[in-house]
Amino acid sequence: MDKALADLTVLDLSRVLAGPYGTMVLGDFGAQIIKVEQPGRGDDTRQWGPPFTPHGQSAYFVSVNRNKRSITLNLKSEEGRAILRELAAQADVLIENFKVGTMERLGLGYATLREVNPGLIYCSITGYGQTGPYKERPGYDTVIQAQGGLMSITGPTTDGSDGDPFKVGVAIVDVSAGLFAVIGILAALHHRQRTGQGQQIDIALFDAQLGWLANVASNYLVSGQKPGRYANAHGTIVPYQTFPTADGHLMLAVGNDNQFRSLCEAIGLGKLAADIRFATNPARVENRESLVPLLAERFRRQPTRRWIEQLLDVDVPCGPVNSIPDALATPQAQARRMVQPVVDSAGDAFSLVGPVIKMSETPPEITSAPPFLGEQTAEVLAEKLGFSSEKIEELRQAGII
Repeated sequence: MDKALADLTVLDLSRVLAGPYGTMVLGDFGAQIIKVEQPGRGDDTRQWGPPFTPHGQSAYFVSVNRNKRSITLNLKSEEGRAILRELAAQADVLIENFKVGTMERLGLGYATLREVNPGLIYCSITGYGQTGPYKERPGYDTVIQAQGGLMSITGPTTDGSDGDPFKVGVAIVDVSAGLFAVIGILAALHHRQRTGQGQQIDIALFDAQLGWLANVASNYLVSGQKPGRYANAHGTIVPYQTFPTADGHLMLAVGNDNQFRSLCEAIGLGKLAADIRFATNPARVENRESLVPLLAERFRRQPTRRWIEQLLDVDVPCGPVNSIPDALATPQAQARRMVQPVVDSAGDAFSLVGPVIKMSETPPEITSAPPFLGEQTAEVLAEKLGFSSEKIEELRQAGII
């Protein structure tokens, strides 16, 4: 079956998480991803372990580098840069996450490469973007989580607003920036289809963080009130939080008044739904300190599974607080093929989280395991540029590849 992006070639000069996550998504849809890495070292995440596969691939690296071919290229050498320009002349997309100005100093900036390929879509991912007073600063996910306000609203409420801030347990800013990059690339490809024009895309981790603050940022902009921490609760919906049960925790997400009435009947507290303090969501938000303890006392009486059965029977949204192993092992994750086995070229078998998007005609899929450093250098240079085996060996001996 033909893949949605099978006719695209992507040069991936990015490292770590944001860029590689985005190119992985493009690769899942069939785009030819050529991962360009530094000889002898490669992507920083190749060393980010343990854990490692038996032949030394870090779990971090393999998580975002499937469906790619790895080549090594010394961009500090003129010949290495010349090879990249030749590859860019044939590519549809180039993604890089060097510090602002680095690619320009190498003679590989957008203004230069568009001269050899006017249709090139050139995506730059940095901490703070190509403009603004912070543009020269290095950008790392946790720094952006802190600076972009996320950590100020994440964590327990027991110590009040001055308590320790908490980061999210996954580098969510990097992941979201990678997804924003994919959206921008697909929009730019559509524009190119209509006009023939390529363009530069400027993705900043800081912008991504601010962009997905969504209702929390809007609440502040509308009210002028500084958002606080609600731990596992919600600022404007009640009850919408975790509750301890007899054997664990339950996540409850009551989104409207009908669901609240169903909840109260299901747990034997029907009178609460008629109480003027709790009858509407604004009233429940105003009186959460009175309502939540009443619900908490009731939920402690039974195991999580029993509560879930009762609540789902009346269509009240809820679920268990699973560990990562439990989440990946759920029948739903298995039915949706969200865990898939792969075998790399060294024969190491391991599993990866599968593609998220499901499509009827051009479904994304895992077609190749994450590559070893430079594994396809000779293959790509011969295929794309027509280099002979002798030429490739000369480049290898000279430290160009």
